[in-house]
Amino acid sequence: MDKVNLADAFGRFSDHWSPKIAGEINDCHLKLVKLKGEFVWHHHDHEDELFLVVTGRMLMRFRDREVWLDPGEFIVVPKGIEHMPAAPEECSVLLLEPKTTLNTGNLINERTVADLERL
Repeated sequence: MDKVNLADAFGRFSDHWSPKIAGEINDCHLKLVKLKGEFVWHHHDHEDELFLVVTGRMLMRFRDREVWLDPGEFIVVPKGIEHMPAAPEECSVLLLEPKTTLNTGNLINERTVADLERL
C-alpha cells in the first residue's frame, strides 16, 4: 500500500514499447510505458485496454480513424478492435488492462514482452 509518484516511476526506465508493472487492482495491472515511433497493428481477443497519456502526445490509429491524445486524456480500446499506438516524440502512458493482456495482442514478434518488469 505504497504510493506511486508517476514522474519518479517513469524516471526509472528509458526503453520504449516495454510496459512495466507499477501496481495491481483486482485482476488488472497498472502499467507504465514510454512510446516513441510506431508500434504494430494488433488487437486483443479478450481484453479492453485503457491508455492514459501522462506526458507528451500520442496517436491511436484505428483502421477507420485516428485519435490524438494529450496529457490528461485517455482512450479505451475495446477487445477485438485493431489498433496501432504511435508517438512522434517520446510519450509517457499509463495502461490499465487485465493481467492476461500481452502488449502485442494477437501477434508474437520482436516487440512482444511476455515477462513484464515490476517497478
